[in-house]
Amino acid sequence: MSLLLDIKNIEILHFTKKILFLTFLVLVFYSFSCAPVETKPPVKPAKIAVVLGAGASKGFAHIGVLKVLETNKIPIHMIVGTSAGSFVGSLYAYGFNAFELQKFSFELQKDDLIDLGIPDNGFIKGEKLEKYINFMLRNTPMEKLRIPFYAVATDVQTGNEIIFGTGNTGTAVRASCSIPGVFMPPVISGRMYVDGGVVSPVAVDAARKMGADVVIAVDISGDTSSSIPKGTIETIMHSINIMYSKLSSIQLAKADVVIKPKVGYIGSADFSKRHEAVLEGEKAAISALPEIQKIVNRLKEEGRL
Repeated sequence: MSLLLDIKNIEILHFTKKILFLTFLVLVFYSFSCAPVETKPPVKPAKIAVVLGAGASKGFAHIGVLKVLETNKIPIHMIVGTSAGSFVGSLYAYGFNAFELQKFSFELQKDDLIDLGIPDNGFIKGEKLEKYINFMLRNTPMEKLRIPFYAVATDVQTGNEIIFGTGNTGTAVRASCSIPGVFMPPVISGRMYVDGGVVSPVAVDAARKMGADVVIAVDISGDTSSSIPKGTIETIMHSINIMYSKLSSIQLAKADVVIKPKVGYIGSADFSKRHEAVLEGEKAAISALPEIQKIVNRLKEEGRL
């Protein structure tokens, strides 16, 4: 009888141990399932901005730069342009590829953009330039362009840098291109504007304000022509290019990559060397490509591109 009781007690003991073990497993599982799960914050996608600088006819070099970036599939999330840079940048932001821009540039004539008027705070009215951009862009406003685009101008009354990012694209580009003493300054909503190069020839700060994480800046004002300017307009343009050259260094120091096409020998009003300007843009962009690729590869590894 005692033997049977001992066996029964052993069975009860084993059963109790099983129940306790199962209870332990349930409690462990429950504690893990209720524990807060550590989640990493989502990775912020990187924005790469291409900043196209001021420089009048030297601006054809921007097309060569864009050709190289496009061919090598460098992502562009934003374009910021000043003066000639805003002209080229608006067309690219609309959706024309760099090769189409090259074709347009070779067909472009001065008469397509320049409308001389009676000198009154400028020789060129600027209306033709505005109409050209709006015609090419089919009157697409800035906020509806394929790539976010910003045109930089200067408020004459305050001397402040103004960043246009919405509204009439042609009007914004005209304001950005209105070289003092050459173009009649447009008045927009009661404010008068001139060329953005007066304060920001290469608007790196503007790109940062608009959320750029990486800035590729294209400076076409670094070298000035040693030739003697001929005529009033050419003298003004030459003098302004010297100003661009001095001012641009301040913001270029804040860019991640600086591309400097060697276009100093091209006069600011010289359309005859447009082929050379495009080629110089290509050469300069190719030289900077390893540095750009390094940044792009790093961003891809970080999961930001």
